Amino acid sequence: MSIATAVLTASLAMAPAAAPAMGVQCTGVTVRAHFAASPTGEAVTYDQALVPEGSRVTVVEKRYGSGKDARTSVSLRLSGLVPDRTYGAHVHTKPCGPKPNDSGPHYQNVPDPVQPSTDPAYANPRNEVWLDMKTDEDGRGSSTATVAWHVRYGEARSVVVHEHGTHTEPGQAGTAGARLACVNVPLA
Repeated sequence: MSIATAVLTASLAMAPAAAPAMGVQCTGVTVRAHFAASPTGEAVTYDQALVPEGSRVTVVEKRYGSGKDARTSVSLRLSGLVPDRTYGAHVHTKPCGPKPNDSGPHYQNVPDPVQPSTDPAYANPRNEVWLDMKTDEDGRGSSTATVAWHVRYGEARSVVVHEHGTHTEPGQAGTAGARLACVNVPLA
């Protein structure tokens, strides 16, 4: 088992189960890991002052319904981070790598033809998965985003933790500062 101690329950390996109280089929992916300075693990930290090595991350993605009833829910839980601090986080298109920008741009349901995308018509929480959070006094935080679509297979590969909350104004929409850490997530 690697330092990252990742537990993956991919939708291909998991039989669909009925979602409680909703009666619709659900598939999902769960990743649990510890951030490491090595870019070869499931979770990498690029800034150990703000995302210390050994801090923990859990990402849970669930898909519900289909067609016009399609929904995707992504939850992010972090612990061991700087207390009382706001972090931005988004789903990105590529896996984590040795450099922060290796994870590519934000995943967008309707891709902006201009990249990097800062147009609020595309860079918004209805077209992307935004998981901003504020940590508590113990350095723990969590966030969940639900969108009215399914992630296209193979086009979303990681969740990136950013320096601050996500901007919404034109010319800055979707930006959240430096990429502090990244976790590989084979989103279904």
